[in-house]
Amino acid sequence: MTIRATFSLENDNAAFLKTVGGGNKSAYINDLLSREKRKTLQDAVLQANREEAEDAEYQEELSVWDTTLSDGLSG
Repeated sequence: MTIRATFSLENDNAAFLKTVGGGNKSAYINDLLSREKRKTLQDAVLQANREEAEDAEYQEELSVWDTTLSDGLSG
């Protein structure tokens, strides 16, 4: 599904888009937005991992569960 959007660009940005976007400016903008979305998600995951690593209570809980890894049961 696609949605049409209307937005304003500064003159220099519009000129740049015309240069790099070629005949399919929509595809170019969609690609930029997809990459930014992916980067935003990656940044959020990294931040969550950092917070997890700094959470002593959570790390203690993980270490308790780690002891079950060698309980002799085969998966």
